[in-house]
Amino acid sequence: MTGHRPPAEDTTTDVIRWAAFSCVLVPVVLLWYGTSLAGATGTAFGLAAVTAVCRILLRQSERGAARLAQEERAPRRGRHHRGGTGARRGGRHTGGNTPVG
Repeated sequence: MTGHRPPAEDTTTDVIRWAAFSCVLVPVVLLWYGTSLAGATGTAFGLAAVTAVCRILLRQSERGAARLAQEERAPRRGRHHRGGTGARRGGRHTGGNTPVG
């Protein structure tokens, strides 16, 4: 191991490794039990395609979760995240310092 990885990354990597292992193991077992070479090859390609799509979705989910966690840690600034109370533009003004002209 070349460094410490977060638990979520370890889990995702393990899932992908097991899926890749299955892409090899399942066709071998199918051949062992008498399935045709074409059938085993088609199964291998199908499993590889599903594994690739799942890998893409898992990585995308990880990035989204990391971005969400980063936004939650960041201080709230900007127009939509004002803190405290105060006068807001465009609202109704009652009494006070309105000029009479």
